[in-house]
Amino acid sequence: MYQKQRTIKSPAKVEGIGLHTGKNCKLTFKPAEINSGVYFIRKDLKDSPRIKADIDNVVDMSRGTTLGNGDLRVHTVEHVLAALAGLQIDNVDVELSDNEPPVGDGSAMLFVDALLKSGIVEQSADKEYVVIEEPLSYSEPDRSVDLVVTPSDDLRITFMVDYRNPALGTQYTSLVNLEEEFVTEFAPARTFCFLSEVEYLKKEGLIKGGSLSNAIVIYDSDKGQIEVDRIRKALDLDENAFVGKTGIINDIPLRFPNEPVRHKALDLLGDLYLIGAPIKGHILAARSGHKANVALARKIRELQTKQKIRSKYKSSTKEAFLDINGILSIMPHRYPFLLIDRILELEPGKHVTALKNVTINEPFFQGHFPGHPIMPGVMILESMAQAGGALLLEAIDDPQSKIVYFMSIDKVKFRKPVLPGDQLRITLEMKAFRRSTCKMSGKAYVGDRVVASADFMAMVVDR
Repeated sequence: MYQKQRTIKSPAKVEGIGLHTGKNCKLTFKPAEINSGVYFIRKDLKDSPRIKADIDNVVDMSRGTTLGNGDLRVHTVEHVLAALAGLQIDNVDVELSDNEPPVGDGSAMLFVDALLKSGIVEQSADKEYVVIEEPLSYSEPDRSVDLVVTPSDDLRITFMVDYRNPALGTQYTSLVNLEEEFVTEFAPARTFCFLSEVEYLKKEGLIKGGSLSNAIVIYDSDKGQIEVDRIRKALDLDENAFVGKTGIINDIPLRFPNEPVRHKALDLLGDLYLIGAPIKGHILAARSGHKANVALARKIRELQTKQKIRSKYKSSTKEAFLDINGILSIMPHRYPFLLIDRILELEPGKHVTALKNVTINEPFFQGHFPGHPIMPGVMILESMAQAGGALLLEAIDDPQSKIVYFMSIDKVKFRKPVLPGDQLRITLEMKAFRRSTCKMSGKAYVGDRVVASADFMAMVVDR
């Protein structure tokens, strides 16, 4: 895999109709600066609004991947993104004259050919990879969908589908090397659907640009040519269509014996590109589609965010999200008032789990109480507040230049004394965050038992 970021040498243009909208669209790839990523630009709208190819901007996954922001939409972006992912291009602007890229022949080759003709150049900045260090997974048991990602030095994809259809059956494919395999073995794989889906898709206002020249249509009825003619008449199609001996309408030859599953891997590659960084990991997929792909991409994005924070604060242990060195980097507190020892889990702006080891060496035990040491309730609350401060500071830009002031503490309950030798496990959840003010709800545990709980309101101010 390439180590430097990449863009294209010069603009690259393609034109054609969109698969679902049926509208003609001119698409132009343009070079972009380092660290800019990929933006779709609607040149047909006032002020040419831009939308980033980012997992947070996905608004629909029903029959393709749609990006949205307010009223702005760009439909069916997965083949464009698969071309960029497969060619390992990091930074490019994608200008559109309408809301859906051209479908071409139903594969990614329209875009791959244009990008290769333009030429690809390395840039001065290094790529930032998402490195899979431990297995993670996503599944939908009701649909028998499973996705697992395991550690690997490079990106690998293993994909399996089983459609219970004689024309398809069980299919399997494996992508091992992007540079050697993508352009010839995966980019040409075309999209496909079953004959039984065509009528439904038309009724839903989709596949207005679909035809037998840009999709493989697979026969899945027992009524023979009668069913094909019925659907053809209902849809007012001009094309001739017959059942065929292969189970594919019009006996259109496949480019690969397992072309459908290769196209599924192509879609997966495009959807995962929305993470915003290439992956070093082995993805094993079974019966996955856009919805599951995007769900997996969101889980990998969470991992990416955690890796960036750990790197930023130089945490040195895998046993904790942030060790004491990381905490010292993010928190303004120092002895004797730094009360959290580890952050086990932190999802910025959502939740945090921290540990406080309670020892007899704590200064407050000298006076609270001699001969009967009990951790003061106010110190338990302070420990919870410090964990909340870590959560809040990582939800904003430039946290080292900020400090957290707590404005109120409500619904405080102490349920059990905390003694020397106990370990406090503190969890806080962000309830609301507007401008510089937030509300958090927290609990402190010893073992599995809640020892304290409270709601906090805090404000972020400049140091």
